[in-house]
Amino acid sequence: MRILVIAVGRLKAGPERELSDRYKARFEDLGRKLGFRGLEIHELAESRSSDTGSRIAEEASALSALIPEKSILIALDESGDNIESVTLAKRLGGWRDESIPTTVFIIGGADGLSPELSRKAKLVLAFGKATWPHQIVRIMLLEQIYRAATILSGHPYHRA
Repeated sequence: MRILVIAVGRLKAGPERELSDRYKARFEDLGRKLGFRGLEIHELAESRSSDTGSRIAEEASALSALIPEKSILIALDESGDNIESVTLAKRLGGWRDESIPTTVFIIGGADGLSPELSRKAKLVLAFGKATWPHQIVRIMLLEQIYRAATILSGHPYHRA
């Protein structure tokens, strides 16, 4: 199974980009041994529309265009479910074992995701009730994807 992260907004060079790249590389090293075919990140430009509804719609269209058919969709949204790392690992492992070709995580822009995209998601995930900068959400997501791989492999990185 391939994992795809599609995010509105771009990480600039600097510590956030370096940390993002580090978790991606860590996952890819371990993930191959676990039957994952890689982790791709697609960055989309934020909509420049002056109206919130139009921004959300334009970003939803751009996000949707990159979601492969027959994939599992996970949306990140502050109103989503807070799940434990072990639960996320079990779900990723289960989808891998079911031969789902791609699991897609989507991170919307500053105005959030369209309700239509959230409804299509198999899981709407939140990292607590706090509002986080999109760059930090992406890093936290990549860390959780790496952590899921360590849990599936029995690696001691995750200590319950």
